[in-house]
Amino acid sequence: MILKRDRVSPAALAKYDADTDLAERFETLLEHARQAEQALHDAQAAGADDTDLHRLGMDLDGALTDVMRAAFAAQRAQIGPRGYEDRIYRRKAMATPPVRAWTMEAERLLTLRESHRLTGIVRLPTAPAV
Repeated sequence: MILKRDRVSPAALAKYDADTDLAERFETLLEHARQAEQALHDAQAAGADDTDLHRLGMDLDGALTDVMRAAFAAQRAQIGPRGYEDRIYRRKAMATPPVRAWTMEAERLLTLRESHRLTGIVRLPTAPAV
C-alpha cells in the first residue's frame, strides 16, 4: 500500500500567504529602516535635543522590528506551507542554503535591533513624583 502525503491545511496555507505577502515587502521595509537610521545620525550630528533623538530612536526601533519580522516571514515562506505543520519537514528545510541565508539575515537584524534598544535610544528623564 502506498501512503499519500497529507495535504496542507487551509490554516497553514493562510499563514503561508500572510508570510509571503510580508516577505515581499522586505526590501521596502529595509529601505525605510535605512532612512530612519540616517535621520537619527543626521539629528545626532546636528546636536538635536533629547526629545527629538528619543523620537527618532523609537522610529528606528519600529523600522528595525518591521524589517526583522519580514525577514523571519521570508524564512518561513522559503520553507513552504508544509513547514507550518510538519516539524521534521521544517527542520530539514532549515538546512537548505536559501533558508539559512534568510535565517542569518533575520538574526542579524534581531541583533541590530537589540543592540539599538540597549545603546541607541536616548532615555528621557522621568518626572519626579509629587
